[in-house]
Amino acid sequence: MNQTGEPLNDTVRVLIAEDSPTQAEQLKHTLECHGYQVTSTANGSQALKAAGAEKPTLVISDIVMPEMDGYRLCQEIKSDPDLKNIPVILVTTLSDPQDVIRGLECGADNFIIKPYDERYLLSRIQFVRLNYEMREREHVGMGVEIYFNGQRHLITADRLQILNLLLSTYEAAIQRNQELTRAKEALRLANASLEAANKELEAFSYSVSHDLRAPLRAIEGFTRSLLNEHAGQLEESGRSLLERALAACHRMRQLIEDLLNLSRLTRGEMHRDAVDLTALSKLVLAELQRNHPERAVRICVAEGLVAQGDARLLRAAMENLLGNAWKFTAKRQPAIIEFGMNRQSDEKVFFVRDNGAGFDMAYAGKLFGAFQRLHSTEEFPGTGVGLATVQRIIRRHGGRIWAEGKVDEGATFHFTL
Repeated sequence: MNQTGEPLNDTVRVLIAEDSPTQAEQLKHTLECHGYQVTSTANGSQALKAAGAEKPTLVISDIVMPEMDGYRLCQEIKSDPDLKNIPVILVTTLSDPQDVIRGLECGADNFIIKPYDERYLLSRIQFVRLNYEMREREHVGMGVEIYFNGQRHLITADRLQILNLLLSTYEAAIQRNQELTRAKEALRLANASLEAANKELEAFSYSVSHDLRAPLRAIEGFTRSLLNEHAGQLEESGRSLLERALAACHRMRQLIEDLLNLSRLTRGEMHRDAVDLTALSKLVLAELQRNHPERAVRICVAEGLVAQGDARLLRAAMENLLGNAWKFTAKRQPAIIEFGMNRQSDEKVFFVRDNGAGFDMAYAGKLFGAFQRLHSTEEFPGTGVGLATVQRIIRRHGGRIWAEGKVDEGATFHFTL
């Protein structure tokens, strides 16, 4: 074979053992395009019979195959006096160091690492063929006993064979490292692009929400003036329409405020400190009780719950979670709201639990989307921004949040920080 990857002569016969028809055909096509004579087999047993009948110049075998794997095929070839001088290249992902040891044990001459491109494949074949003559001249048996991962292995390969295998392993490690470096750089650029897009989107949301408030105030003001100053000139249906318009303005104003709060909360700089979640929860619940003195709610808050995080953001998260629990237990007698913590392995998992309206788990994926609601505003007021805000806050703290619930049996929101 010359520098361009062409065979050294016209009689190079390659035997392929590959159980994937697609990969076998692709490999065969590539080699035939470069002048090799190729025989393809679907497993190790077929390849061993073909090797005995055809005496190929080279064998390329996948490792994982039915009936007989690549290691066994290589071992059978190397133990046969008529076939032992045929070089065997094993195709592998080389994800386990044990692959190298087993390759040495069975007498493999080299590795081709998946996934491979055409140039890499041809260079491996060229490398094996050009070095095989040197191995024949060297012909020094070694018979070394080694222990790897607590297991005994007998290596009978010669020095050049071991060197070739180790060099191919080293080359694969360098190739993987280069791929990893390229992937990390691509991920860094993608993250930077995503962060810039998110900042632009948040800025746009803030600007639009901020600019919407002025015309909305005018609409609400004019509607209220009509209702207050000209109610006597209006029929009942007209007054009803104006009242509905005011209610829509109120809802729109609430949506805008929630969108602005969502934007503010997730854009600002974070300041991490020890935050007493027990005290914070009690404070939020006490404020809810003051605003709704008619409600009788049984409250249970675990003591000593502390987390590292931004106090401002965590307060907003707890206000939304506990506010949700308060809202959705409005029709329960007695209403029960609990804040506590469980340990899962070494992780603290906080939770807010209630015995309220609950939800169907089939729709759990919608809970944390902005403006997503599982109940009508007539049944339970709100804009559907609260849980989206909580999710963003939790994610900014490197945590995750998920929910469990059952219709009419309450809900539990779990989160980590």
